[in-house]
Amino acid sequence: MAIGSAKSSRVRTNFKLRVGDVGIKPIGRYTPYSQVRIPPTANFKSGEGERYYRHAKGARITKASHFDHEYQLGHKITFICVARGKPRPKITWFKDGAELYYHNFLHITEYQFGKGRIKSKMEIDPATQGDAGIYECHANNKWSVDMRSFRTDYSILLD
Repeated sequence: MAIGSAKSSRVRTNFKLRVGDVGIKPIGRYTPYSQVRIPPTANFKSGEGERYYRHAKGARITKASHFDHEYQLGHKITFICVARGKPRPKITWFKDGAELYYHNFLHITEYQFGKGRIKSKMEIDPATQGDAGIYECHANNKWSVDMRSFRTDYSILLD
């Protein structure tokens, strides 16, 4: 193979279910969190729900990282979430539906700026195979909740 050329092979970590003669049989790892959740946007069952999620002072994510992220093993993964609201929202990070409390290589940095604005940056360095999955940032204050999801997967470069 020539110098500087490399083949990229993408490895999937969220597997689908295979239907066989016996019935449905799971292949690999499957969790109910493998589907990306989005914040409520339209049809509310009650006026109370609509008032909660659309409150003028409610938490709103104004800027976020791209949805689909592919990383190389051993490199850094970075996600950004910027939110506004009155009072200033709190940003919480999740991976595959579980809140991120501690991770050996996890760093979360928050910056407060302006009235009621916050920026949160989550970094994982170095990234491993176990870091692939669905990440979410939730911004919430006493008036509402907003969230964004990010999907990560890793790639392997073959020589």
